Amino acid sequence: MADHMVIASGRSSRQVAAIAEKLVQRLKEQTGRSARIEGKETGDWVLIDTDDVIVHVFRPEVREFYQLEKMWMPADALRSATLDRLRAEHAAEEARRNQI
Repeated sequence: MADHMVIASGRSSRQVAAIAEKLVQRLKEQTGRSARIEGKETGDWVLIDTDDVIVHVFRPEVREFYQLEKMWMPADALRSATLDRLRAEHAAEEARRNQI
């Protein structure tokens, strides 16, 4: 398990791969450390593992689909977001019923 996680996006598969490649290159130049990298060939989701930091670089559509931010959100914030969504759905349903 890493100490930190970074989530970033690129606009295209090519940009995602370039961001990841440059990050790994600079990490090596500035710290002398190598990183493990996966997914660079496809460029949809690239994972860079430096042991203490994990970096995810996504295309926007892939980032939206997996929603890693929600997975690591504090439980009370997730609970609050879920309640807000449920309240909005309930209010929309009530409004539809009142129109009938």
